[in-house]
Amino acid sequence: MPIKSLTHELLWFMRGDTNLKYLADNNVHLWDEWPYKAYLIRNNIKIPIIRSEEWNAGMKEYTEKIKSDEKFAKEYGDLGPIYGYQWRSWPAPNGKHIDQLAKVIEQIKKNPDSRRLIVSAWNVADIDEMAKAGLPPCHCLFQFYVANGKLSCQLYQRSCDTFLGIPLNIASYSLLTMIIAQICGLELGEFVWTGGDVHLYSNHMDQARLQLSRRGDIRSLPKMKINPEKKKLEDFVIEDFELVDYNPHEGIKAPIAV
Repeated sequence: MPIKSLTHELLWFMRGDTNLKYLADNNVHLWDEWPYKAYLIRNNIKIPIIRSEEWNAGMKEYTEKIKSDEKFAKEYGDLGPIYGYQWRSWPAPNGKHIDQLAKVIEQIKKNPDSRRLIVSAWNVADIDEMAKAGLPPCHCLFQFYVANGKLSCQLYQRSCDTFLGIPLNIASYSLLTMIIAQICGLELGEFVWTGGDVHLYSNHMDQARLQLSRRGDIRSLPKMKINPEKKKLEDFVIEDFELVDYNPHEGIKAPIAV
């Protein structure tokens, strides 16, 4: 589990960022394929066979340029109005923007019994724009619930890559729940995952079989430590998170679907 990468990605979402540069600067490559492909299309460059040597070399060159060239990053690194934008800057009809994440934190503090503690990334008006250089949100809506001083979260995921995506999404939203609980002064409850179109890609079958073969060697769960001094969304940085007692099996690599 690439904990550092998914933590960087979550911080990226939380800040409302949608440009690849922050991820590239921190050696996070969870999103590279989609903006790279969009860059090729925009510049009428022939798209190599995905995951070929030519594709990989071109994508590496693209991400390096995102890191080193501010103008290039601004032009070709933006993924459109994806998660971070919708979470923190949902466009309102009056021309203003709605900070969904800040509003839900405010409501958890003031009205924890509310049944409206929801953040949505599925903005129908922006779906086509999201698809140009990024991807319409797969994990598209989450709801918080407070009971007995504990914060729980339920995620609805419309499209679910069973082998590569779901484990990352579960870890990411569990971490988000921990962060929001700390900000709101609550204990941790449960994280509930709900999937719509749940699929296992044909080129992930061998990897899934290998994963299942490890059922006889279940290891104890690690613990995430978060800097207890941090109480605001904008204050969290990567150094505030430490995963302890993590004893994983050897990683299993699989190609991402583009």
